[in-house]
Amino acid sequence: MLFQVGGQGARPTFFEMSAAQQLPASLRAALTYSIGVLALRRPFLHRVLDYEDEFFALLMLVLESHSLRTTDASFSESLYGLRRRAVKIRVKKDNPLSDSKDVIHHSGLEKYQKRLSVLFLVVLPYFKSKLHSVYNKEREATLQASLWGHDDERFNNADYFSEERGSLIPTGNSDVEMSVRARLAKRFQKFVGVFYPWLHAGNEGLSFAYQLLYLLDATGFYSLGLHALGIHVCRATGQELMDTSSRISKIRRRERDRLRGPPWLKTLQRALLSCTYAVLDYAQTGLIAAVFFFKMMEWWYQSAEERMSAPTVYPPPPPPPPPKRYGAALHVREGVKEVAKDGIPLPSDRTACALCLQKRTNPSVVSVSGFVFCYACIFKYVSQYKRCPITLMPANVDQIRRLFHDM
Repeated sequence: MLFQVGGQGARPTFFEMSAAQQLPASLRAALTYSIGVLALRRPFLHRVLDYEDEFFALLMLVLESHSLRTTDASFSESLYGLRRRAVKIRVKKDNPLSDSKDVIHHSGLEKYQKRLSVLFLVVLPYFKSKLHSVYNKEREATLQASLWGHDDERFNNADYFSEERGSLIPTGNSDVEMSVRARLAKRFQKFVGVFYPWLHAGNEGLSFAYQLLYLLDATGFYSLGLHALGIHVCRATGQELMDTSSRISKIRRRERDRLRGPPWLKTLQRALLSCTYAVLDYAQTGLIAAVFFFKMMEWWYQSAEERMSAPTVYPPPPPPPPPKRYGAALHVREGVKEVAKDGIPLPSDRTACALCLQKRTNPSVVSVSGFVFCYACIFKYVSQYKRCPITLMPANVDQIRRLFHDM
């Protein structure tokens, strides 16, 4: 057991059950990402990704079977110190006038309950994942057909002339030419495309209802599968956690005693069993440690890539050189702006327009010189003389920019 969440009583909290339920999906995502990273250097690992559902189902089949056999709990539940218990409800009546009371007795799991637990934990999620992938393919095909049409529509009604027989031969893709297997697969995809959304919505709705009732303490079953199997998930006591190791030792001792054959074969079988036991013992810790390790590596390389791809900060460019002098020599007025000798002089009032000598309305700047005028005045002047009235620098109406004050 790696995690022990606090709480009182044998009934796990909603958050413990939710974390245990979501752990396989998180583990699968981490393993898929890890194999994808390794496949960049080892291309043969892409075959594992091609059969991702099968490999993960096989892995979980081994882990869940071993966990249920040794601890009476699923792989994720054992990490949180939880155990599965068979529920036996007996109706007790103290007297005819009193209300009946339901007494719940917990016992160990039967063999059929362990097998059905593997069915609900491994087999059904596998088929659900395959149906989901088939539904996604059918939805993409339907969307493409609605947007672009079928690729073989233009050939459906096409007839080609046969020179040997001198007749028209229809060559469209018909159901007769399709194989039986292809037709069945196509019908199955259409069936899944129609009914899977309803099946998925019903499953999610029942899961939500059971989780809500469990959260409100209205039921002891966290999911429909547990209710169908008659199983409660309870916290393991300290004595149960200590007895787990002795129980595993007894199971393995019986397995070694059942070995048959010559001495060399028994030795080989014992070595294989020891290797299998070692792998299973450290599978839980190893998988969780691998998830954390690869997540850390993902963060490390992602931060390094961000540093490498970050834009380089260069120093600001030097200011542009002063504008060229046109016409007569320029002189500096008030040490701020250069004014041509033959240009219009600047007014003493800095808020006034140099052309109309009134307060500027709709102020606009000539971008080549930086002087501000009334928009109507400067537009009329530049349209007529093609220059700035103060510096006499060449300009056009496209170089006039309106100025706006921030309120």
